[in-house]
Amino acid sequence: MSAHRHVQSPATTRDDDADLARWDDDGAPPAQPRSSPHLWLRVGAELGDRLVALSGRPDLLVTCRPGTRSGAPAAFFPALGEVEFDARLFAPLEPHEIHPRIVGDEERYPAAWGVFVHEAAHAAHSVWTAPAGADPRVVEAALLLEESRVEGQHLIRRPTDRTYLRTSARTLVMPDIAHPTFQGIEHAAAVAALVLGRRDVGILDPGETRAVADLCAKVLGANLLATLARIWTAAHRCADRDATTMLAHAQRWCDALDTAAPALPVPENLTDLLSGAVGVVMDHAAATDAADLAAQAAATDAMAAQSKAQAQDRAQRAGQRRKAAATAKSVFNARGTVTPDGTPAPRSTPVTGTRRPTAAEQSAAARLSRALRAAAYRERTEERTTSPTPPGRLNMRAALARTAQRAAGSVPTAEPFTHTRRRNSPTPPLRVGIAVDVSGSMRAACAPVASAAWIVARAAALTDPDSLTATIAYDHHLTALTRPTHRAPERVTTFDARGGHHNLGDAIDALDHGLELSRPGAGRLLVIVTDARYNNDETASAVTRVKQLTTAGCAVLQLTLTAQSLHLPGTTLLHLPQPSSAPAAIATAATDAIRRTR
Repeated sequence: MSAHRHVQSPATTRDDDADLARWDDDGAPPAQPRSSPHLWLRVGAELGDRLVALSGRPDLLVTCRPGTRSGAPAAFFPALGEVEFDARLFAPLEPHEIHPRIVGDEERYPAAWGVFVHEAAHAAHSVWTAPAGADPRVVEAALLLEESRVEGQHLIRRPTDRTYLRTSARTLVMPDIAHPTFQGIEHAAAVAALVLGRRDVGILDPGETRAVADLCAKVLGANLLATLARIWTAAHRCADRDATTMLAHAQRWCDALDTAAPALPVPENLTDLLSGAVGVVMDHAAATDAADLAAQAAATDAMAAQSKAQAQDRAQRAGQRRKAAATAKSVFNARGTVTPDGTPAPRSTPVTGTRRPTAAEQSAAARLSRALRAAAYRERTEERTTSPTPPGRLNMRAALARTAQRAAGSVPTAEPFTHTRRRNSPTPPLRVGIAVDVSGSMRAACAPVASAAWIVARAAALTDPDSLTATIAYDHHLTALTRPTHRAPERVTTFDARGGHHNLGDAIDALDHGLELSRPGAGRLLVIVTDARYNNDETASAVTRVKQLTTAGCAVLQLTLTAQSLHLPGTTLLHLPQPSSAPAAIATAATDAIRRTR
């Protein structure tokens, strides 16, 4: 194997020497690569910038050119402080298409980046130096064990680089199988160290390396393979600068092979067998990476779709709020009926006039005002605290206990003074919106709802200056019968039901925006007086608004007057056989709403 090529001594021929050697060889200028070497200078400089983060070393130089002096795809020269990188690993990309300085650009060339990460691992952790006079065979074995050791150490520092280290295994291991440096049994042992060693540090999965594990167990024998596994596992725990221990592990490696090799037959086609087994391993790893990439892409697409849906939902809600604000402004500021887009529609108004309230209505408004004040009343809260010093009421038992603690020489902890703080709780205001259907089937509700709207508005104004009520009559158009002001209405607005369509969704939007029914902090109630005999689109629009209000904590009450009425989903249904009981029902619901407010 040629694993030892990744850490080079400075004795390698320099560029000028190599050019002169080629000139002396055939008398012709050296062949120009497809991309001129000077175009790769920028790529090498940017790789050097990224190498600082990968290796933690700011003192290294990266040279990137087509071909390398060492012949390996990449190499680290410890004495020169240089990492050499073969630009052909980026194929088919050209230099102007490669920008390593941009984080994330490496996803376009994972194989090349995997090799670079491998060399960064060498730069960070291959810092031990073999002493002069060391056995070259032992040093070669130590460098072989170093391959998986440095990747394991790098994975501890940067676990997210595992994907790239897996691709580097496919790039670095496979090309050297057919041209091994080691021969015979040592070749099989080297394959085991490079493949199974990466398995044991977590680069490759056990299931992916089964083909190499089975073949090496058959060629080397289970005992020798277990011995070699113990050696490379011990080498994985070796410190970066501990040359003595690394060479000791390498010596044990050579001794184990020397002892077992004479008794092990070498298959004639060992290289082909190893190449096939390693190919199976790399194919399985590639399939796993492709599946992981597909799963990650699917998860990314799902997150993007979810984010897009959330953005669309936010935009839709914002648009709905703007439309509701415009609808509320047009309804409550106009003096007549408006269409859904806010334009006046005076000829279709259901309002028939105004009248003075009756004595019964005035009495009902007074009773409702008293009931609302009683429901809104909150007891004062009390907060009791103790202290070792005044002010406060003296507790004699605690005072004696404190005296006893002091006499016993201990730190006194008893607190004999009790202070009570009483705070008034604010009374919550009331928000009541009434939406009354004025289609032809609701004519019986007109008089009692007109009376109820005046009673509720009058009582709310008398109860709390912050309380607001509003009433909207709706068919296809919208008409404000009472408006959200702090002044009590003087007259009762009467109306008739002659419409033929329904626009409850816009009516709820106008009431919600005008009364802030979706905002906590007040007793909130929406009353819908309707038989709910709508088409599918009208029902869906209304149900969506009702769900939003109930989710926000607003009570929604539907009053019906006939047995043929339908229940609007999400509302609390209350059937009133007598239309005249509508004011009392609305008053009771408003009282309950403010009583439940916390």
